[in-house]
Amino acid sequence: MMTKEQQKAYMLKILETIVNIPSPSGYTREVMDFLTKEAWSMGYPTERTSKGGLIITVTGKSPDVLGIGAHADTLGAMVRSVTKDGYLKIVPVGGYMMSTIEGEYCKIHCRRNGKTYTGTVLTTKPSVHVYDDCRTQERVPENMQVRIDEIVENDVQVEALGIGAGDFISFAPRFEHTPSGFIKSRHLDDKASVAVVMTLLKYLNETKQQPDRTLKIIFTNYEEIGHGASFLPGDIGEFLAVDMGAVGDDLTGDETKVSICAMDSSGPYDYDMTNRLIHIADERGLAYAVDIFPHYGSDVSAALRGGNNIRGALIGQGVHASHGMERTHEQGMVQTLELLKGFVGV
Repeated sequence: MMTKEQQKAYMLKILETIVNIPSPSGYTREVMDFLTKEAWSMGYPTERTSKGGLIITVTGKSPDVLGIGAHADTLGAMVRSVTKDGYLKIVPVGGYMMSTIEGEYCKIHCRRNGKTYTGTVLTTKPSVHVYDDCRTQERVPENMQVRIDEIVENDVQVEALGIGAGDFISFAPRFEHTPSGFIKSRHLDDKASVAVVMTLLKYLNETKQQPDRTLKIIFTNYEEIGHGASFLPGDIGEFLAVDMGAVGDDLTGDETKVSICAMDSSGPYDYDMTNRLIHIADERGLAYAVDIFPHYGSDVSAALRGGNNIRGALIGQGVHASHGMERTHEQGMVQTLELLKGFVGV
C-alpha cells in the first residue's frame, strides 16, 4: 500500500526533478525521455505522437477511454540574433511579461554543436550607474538581451562558440520547497500537474488498482503556444486537462485548493463532466474552488479547436503569479491528486 506521505514524497521528488529539466515549447525531448523511462519502470506501455508528445496507457475495467492531459512544455525564449558587441537578442516562447525574466539566469542550448552555455537575461540598459533612463525603459523583447558567461566582445566570437539564431533559451527554475509546504519555482505551470499525474500512475501501480475506464495519459509539448493537444487518439471520449488554477482578484481559488474551471477564454467546459468533478470533490471532502479564467486556455481548448470529438473539463492546483515567479502549495497538489483519483474511480 502506498501511504499518503509516500505519495506526497514521490510527487515532490518528481516535481523537483522535472522543473530542473529544460523544456521550453519545442525543446522537450529530454523531459519526455525522463517521463517515458519512469512509466516504463512501472510497466506501463508508452508511445510518442509525431510531434513529440507522450501517451501512456493504463488498462481499465472498461475499454471506454478517458484521456488525462498535462503539459510538460514551459515558457522560454529563442535567440533572434547576435549583437555586434556579443549579446543575444531574444524572442519569447509563450506568453509572459518581460519584467518577469529581467535578471534571470538562463541556459543557451546550441543547435549546431549540442553545447549548453549559461547567461543572464538583462535589459539593454541594465545599470543605474550608467543609464539615465534605465528605470523607465520599456520592458519589451526589443529591449531585452542575454549576457553570455563567456569571454566574448563581438558577434564573431559568439558565433565561434556555436551560438546563433534559433537556439533555445531556458530559464533557471529556482525550485524551493519551504517548511510551510509552499513550492515556489518557475514552470509549475504545468510541471506541478505532470507530477500529480505521475503520482496517480505510481499509486495505481503500487496498489494494483484498476481505474474504471482505460486511461490514456497524454503529456503534451506545445501547450504554451496553443496547439498541445490539438491531436488526440480517436478512442478518447472524455478528456480531462490537469493544469493550473489561476489565483487573484475575483477568483475563489488559492494555492491550497484544487480549482475546477467552469469556463475560460475558449468558452464553457463540459457541463456534465464539471458537475461530476464538483460532486466528487464534495463527496471526498476536498478543498476546492469553482472559478472562471477569462485570460486562460488549456489543452482541452486546443483539442476542441483541432476538431476532436470529445467532452472536456479542467482541474488543477492553484498557482499564484502564473507565468512569473510561480508558487503553489503541497496541499493544493494533494487535493488535485485526490480529485483525479476520484474521477478515474480509485
